[in-house]
Amino acid sequence: MGKPHRRFGEEFEAEAVRLVETSGRTQREIAEDLGIGLSTLRRWLDKRRERDLEAPPPERQEDLAAELKRLRRENEILRQEREILKRAANFFRQGGKSMRFRLIDAAKKEFPVQRLCKVLGVSASGYFAWKDRPACRRQRDDMVLLAHVRSAFALSNGTYGSPRMVHELRGNGLPIGRRRVARLMRENAMKARQKRRFKRTTDSLHAFPVAPNLLDQDFTATGPNQKWGADISYVWTREGWLYLAVVVDLFARRVVGWATSDRLHKELALSALRRAVTVRRPAAGLIHHADRGSQYCAIDYQAELRKHGILISMSGKGNCFDNAMVETFFKTLKAELVWRVAFQSRAEATDAIGRYIDGFYNPVRRHSALDFVSPLQFERLAA
Repeated sequence: MGKPHRRFGEEFEAEAVRLVETSGRTQREIAEDLGIGLSTLRRWLDKRRERDLEAPPPERQEDLAAELKRLRRENEILRQEREILKRAANFFRQGGKSMRFRLIDAAKKEFPVQRLCKVLGVSASGYFAWKDRPACRRQRDDMVLLAHVRSAFALSNGTYGSPRMVHELRGNGLPIGRRRVARLMRENAMKARQKRRFKRTTDSLHAFPVAPNLLDQDFTATGPNQKWGADISYVWTREGWLYLAVVVDLFARRVVGWATSDRLHKELALSALRRAVTVRRPAAGLIHHADRGSQYCAIDYQAELRKHGILISMSGKGNCFDNAMVETFFKTLKAELVWRVAFQSRAEATDAIGRYIDGFYNPVRRHSALDFVSPLQFERLAA
């Protein structure tokens, strides 16, 4: 049996082996967390298995046979990886020592540096000299830009791809090109979350009157409070469904009113509408567009609109494209927030939605349709 590693000690080795056996995580993940090489962790595991093999109890015979089979399979994989690395040596030699040194630096957590240097045909002293060499001007600039990219990516909740990221960095006074941003994001595994399909839930089977389609898919507006769109969606929580009603000003895609409830009824839509009217105080003649859902066709809702001189417009039967602007907001909300979080309660979901709308979507998030400025900025520029 080998002696304990003098740097870590027996207790550290025993704890590392215990984590492998009980945590359910991979050996590589545990090795990275503990700051040790993967080969070192595997050596400790082999020592433990050798100790167990000296006097295995009868009930462990089958387990040991399976373990030996797994170890042989791992050894075969390691042999194949070593062979692949040897065959790739000629390719890396053609790329110059700098490329080989970068490979060593990236793989040193999995393989000993001395072995990597031998396979790739470079000296260990040369690698360590390269490691200590000061970065060139472009590398230093990349490090600074990467810090800004990481910060902006985190502030966007991981939703910005390279097009929005370029405008975000340029807006902060950093002259940078799209390709450079895309390369930095790609090399550092920063990928914007993709959107998924959205499911509509509109109850149009009712006897309430239906208004004509005044909007007719013309979502353009020359100023705020000319055209509003309204709709309702849903969010799943551990307590059950949470329903979200919003009112969006089509001029700047700004959410001007929103409300949540555990039930899908007219008061939910009315709360969002009253909030929007209180905040924006629109003049008479504003067009309010919604689908044919019972909440928007209800007598009380339409009376509230007429009380403020708001014109009523409704989508055609079964045509989701007539309210595409609000549907787009829901897709964005779910892709950038809802599908990334498992909400424990409706109160938690409501709080998160409020922070997203009032703290990010309206004042900060850059929209490609608004020339990559936020709704709040767009309204200020148009004022």
